[in-house]
Amino acid sequence: MSDELLDEVEAINSIYGDGSLVQTEDESSSTYILKLPGDASWLRIRFPEAYPAQPPLILGTHHSSGGVRGAGARDLRLFKDAVHSVFQEGSVCLFDAVEEFGRRVEERPPEEPRDGPEHEEAAAGEEEEQEDPFPAPDWTLSEVVVENKSTFVARVARASSPGEARSHVASLLASDKKVRLATHNITAWRIRGQRGTQFQDCDDDGETAAGGRLLHLMQVMDVWGVVVVVSRWYGGVKLGPRRFAVINGVARDAMVRAGVAGK
Repeated sequence: MSDELLDEVEAINSIYGDGSLVQTEDESSSTYILKLPGDASWLRIRFPEAYPAQPPLILGTHHSSGGVRGAGARDLRLFKDAVHSVFQEGSVCLFDAVEEFGRRVEERPPEEPRDGPEHEEAAAGEEEEQEDPFPAPDWTLSEVVVENKSTFVARVARASSPGEARSHVASLLASDKKVRLATHNITAWRIRGQRGTQFQDCDDDGETAAGGRLLHLMQVMDVWGVVVVVSRWYGGVKLGPRRFAVINGVARDAMVRAGVAGK
């Protein structure tokens, strides 16, 4: 990490609060998670080795603001524009970009209210189309584990289709602000369909290789028909490979508590 970047990380965290700009777990990575001020999104940013001679790369959203539809894409677009407008070769730009982002958010025109029966009917139709066909599940939680200031907890819910598994995860993130603001929400699910079909998938959510390891644990335990979500709140101390043992440990605990472990 260059001295310029180190100073900028310290400045961002001192101005906007600890944890506003943190490096991802992979020590060799130059990727950071930036929490934009207020209720805005969390973004993934990569600093090239030549920074500040080259601008930071905005990789995408880490978490969308408040779970509001379209908010993540809006914040991502506004912040990219802000970086483009303030970057000057040889000068650090992240603080200026965050400030410019805030200014642009404030200047956005408010949405016009839509009144009248025609608009009400259209809005009702939109709500109908967006209605989730799957009810919110009952989650079984693991014991909460704290390791070197990072907090881990796993959740398990039953699911009978890939769509239901994805719906459960989306419902959890939309309804639980604490989970939504976790540094990582690692997910994996395995489903048996009709006629012997099998479905499985996983998502690291920025915790490199954690999703695949979680899915492997489900395979070893012969777990089917569930979705597992492991949330981690990063405490500022890197755990190295130890983090994978903790992630799988809380996942195993949740699956045993839920009574879904086949082995």
